[in-house]
Amino acid sequence: MAMSKQRIVVGLSGGVDSAVTAYLLKKAGHEVVGIFMKNWEDDDDTEYCSSNIDFVDAAAVADVLGIEMEHVNFSAEYRDRVFAEFLHEYQAGRTPNPDILCNAEIKFKAFLDHAMRLGAEKIATGHYARVRQSGATGLHELLKGLDPAKDQSYFLHRLNQAQLSKTLFPVGELHKTEVRRIADEIGLPNAKKKDSTGICFIGERPFREFLNRYISKEPGPIKNPKGHTIGEHVGLSFYTLGQRQGLGIGGIKAKGAQRGGGEHTPWFVARKDIPNNTLWVVQGHEHPWLQSTKLEAHNASWVAGEPPLFNTPGGLAAAKTRYRQADAPCHFEPRAEDGFALQFPQAQWAVTPGQSAVLYAGDVCLGGGIIHQASALG
Repeated sequence: MAMSKQRIVVGLSGGVDSAVTAYLLKKAGHEVVGIFMKNWEDDDDTEYCSSNIDFVDAAAVADVLGIEMEHVNFSAEYRDRVFAEFLHEYQAGRTPNPDILCNAEIKFKAFLDHAMRLGAEKIATGHYARVRQSGATGLHELLKGLDPAKDQSYFLHRLNQAQLSKTLFPVGELHKTEVRRIADEIGLPNAKKKDSTGICFIGERPFREFLNRYISKEPGPIKNPKGHTIGEHVGLSFYTLGQRQGLGIGGIKAKGAQRGGGEHTPWFVARKDIPNNTLWVVQGHEHPWLQSTKLEAHNASWVAGEPPLFNTPGGLAAAKTRYRQADAPCHFEPRAEDGFALQFPQAQWAVTPGQSAVLYAGDVCLGGGIIHQASALG
C-alpha cells in the first residue's frame, strides 16, 4: 500500500476482515469510503438472513473509523447474474459455486462500476489474496493470501486484468490472528464477530430446505454398485458427489463388503444418473468410483487473458478441484473453445461437475474453469 493518496472504496460487509481493510487504508493516508452491498432481499427479515445485522455492524465500523458509508442494493443484479445461474446448474444435476460467480459478477463488476462512478481510483475488499504487478510483463498477478488457512484466491480466479488493476486486498498480507488483534487493539465493534459461513443467500439455514422453495422434487431410486435399490432420493438436485450426510440409508447394511469398505462403512454419493433419475452410492471414502485421474473443464477464465504456458515436459501444472485442497500436480492440456483437460498422477477425490478447477504456479493463481466431467477409476 505504499502509494500516493487515493480515493478508495471499500466493500464493508460487517465482518472483521473488511473492517480492518478500511482501517489499514485510512491509516496509510487514503481517502476511504465504505459501501455495504445488499445482494439478497427475498427473506432478509428471517432468522437465517443476517444482512440487517451486518449492515448495523458495518455502519458501526464506519462510525468508529470516521469514514462515509453508503448502502447499495445489488439484489436485482445478483438475482439475474448469480442466482439464476445457480438454479440452472442445480436443476441440471451439477453443483455450482455461487461465491465464485458473485465475485466475478457483483463484487468486482457491479460494485467496481459503482465505485468508479463515485470517483474511486481503487476498490478494496477483505479477501485473503494479493495482487502484484509483474515487472517482466506488466501484467497484474493474483496471488494466494499469506495465511494458508484463509487463502481465498480459489474464489477469485475469474478476475481479469481490468478488475485486478483496480483492486486492493490489504489483509491478504496478514494472518487472521493478526487481523483479529488489530481489530481488538483499535476497538472495532466486530473484532470478535464470528466469520460468516455458507453461501451468502442461504446463510445458516438447511440447504435442502432452501432449495425446496425453488426446485421441484423428483424422487427416484438410490442404488449401490451391484445395482440393488437400497433407498429413495428426494431429487438429484439435492445431492452432490462425495456427500455422506442426509442420504437416509445410514442404517442399511450392504449385501456383502464393497471394495473400499465393509458392511458398516459409511455411504457416499458417487454418481448422479440424470436420464434415469438414479442416485448411485458406494461404501468407503476411498472407493474407486470416488477417485478420478482426469477431468474436462469448460468456460475457462485466465487472469492473464490467455491460457497459461507450462514449459515443463508434459505441461506439468498444479490445480485445486475444490476449496481447502492442497495443490495437486497435474498435466494441463488446453482445448478449443475456452476448455481444458487435466490429468492427475494421483487420483483426486469426488471431482464434482459444476465446481471449479483452478490452476496455480506456486503462489500465483492462473485462473481456471468449471468442471464439466471427470473420469472415475471404477
